[in-house]
Amino acid sequence: MKGAYQLAFGAADITSAEMERAIEEWFRLYYRREGDDREDPSKEVAHTIVRKIVRAVFSEYGNECADAFAQGLMEALEKKQEQAVQLALVGGECYLKPLPGKDGFRFVVVPRDRAIIFGRDDEGIVTDVGTATVTVRDKWYYTLLERRTMDGRGYLTIKNRLYRSHGANQLGQEVALASLPEYEALAAEYTFREPVGSVGLISVRTPVLNCVDGSADAVSVYAAAVGLIRAIDRNMAQMNGEFERGKSRIIVSADMMRKDARGRLVFDDTTFVGLDEDPETVGVTIFSPELREGAYLNREQDLLRSIENVIGLKRGLLSDVEAAERTATEITSTQGEYNLTIIDFQRMWEDAVREALRVCGVLGRLYRVSGAHEVAEDAVAVSWGNGVLYDEEKVRQRMLSEVQAGLLQPERYLGYVYGMPCETVAQRARIRKDLMPEAVEEI
Repeated sequence: MKGAYQLAFGAADITSAEMERAIEEWFRLYYRREGDDREDPSKEVAHTIVRKIVRAVFSEYGNECADAFAQGLMEALEKKQEQAVQLALVGGECYLKPLPGKDGFRFVVVPRDRAIIFGRDDEGIVTDVGTATVTVRDKWYYTLLERRTMDGRGYLTIKNRLYRSHGANQLGQEVALASLPEYEALAAEYTFREPVGSVGLISVRTPVLNCVDGSADAVSVYAAAVGLIRAIDRNMAQMNGEFERGKSRIIVSADMMRKDARGRLVFDDTTFVGLDEDPETVGVTIFSPELREGAYLNREQDLLRSIENVIGLKRGLLSDVEAAERTATEITSTQGEYNLTIIDFQRMWEDAVREALRVCGVLGRLYRVSGAHEVAEDAVAVSWGNGVLYDEEKVRQRMLSEVQAGLLQPERYLGYVYGMPCETVAQRARIRKDLMPEAVEEI
């Protein structure tokens, strides 16, 4: 289907073949449920990694908003936050697509494997992207192809084309957008009269360095652990075979059996009859091998601990923490690394939230959404809680001591305490104006 999409879009995907294979593998590991003789995915390691990280990220998440429009956006984002972060962890990146309505916005999540990247700027930001949305109606499959392109000035152009087919894996023939009621108001091509500054899709991308091809594409949280995950699946299949082979077997010569219609060896009922005597007296040997499940279980624990090390998870999150003796230093160090890992993904979501507020502020005015306006940076304060991942009070005390020692600007401390942005000179000037009226202006 991807080839048909690219032909319809009239553009080629810039994603490397190596990355395409990696993305396919990441989603396969996450969604695969059925195994075979070589691999048994019943441990669902990829699913477990993603689920545990997402639960930790949002364990104490909260926010405060300054106005009704911002509050409505945050409520709409909260409905998709876990789905978006999960898909970002799996595919490396996903996209939040804002859909304007009369009274506000709602969001849909576009996974990485449903988006085709046609262009990026020198910072790796997507400037040209195509997405496909499939709708089934009256036994017909309708596919809306949407291409979003941002020019060098930040102006966004959207092109829409609708196709209809009889099958899910077919693009079919192009039809009018009005063929579906929900698309009848869409324009075939439209350029916004004000610069949006993006393709209108909010990227949620992992902060993990690309270990596949070194490109600007984001990678899965378990990209570096794919080989280990597959090794666990093979280990499980081998252990299953160990139990299967561990069943007692009766060994006889081949001439005492016959082949069925499918060529399989089966018992010949004219040869084998039931006897109450000792089997050894009629030349039959019982084979009962010793099971070696301990070796397989030890290898599984070693692989799980290796995954924890590669991803930056605390010891025992996947493995059995009591499987081997651990020093207090090792346990503490893995806990600290895990905290940093979770904080990275919390920042990932907060960055996406900030961008969503900015984009929807612009689009809201252009679409004439009720009450829409550009959202100030300090209009929403995001909090990640206290106590589960880090002690917020200890962080405040450390920052305060740094202020007192002259190592940290007081504006940055107050910005942290009150949830106000403080990265730019203008932001720190606002903190001084609101909270430090007697402070000297920054030079």
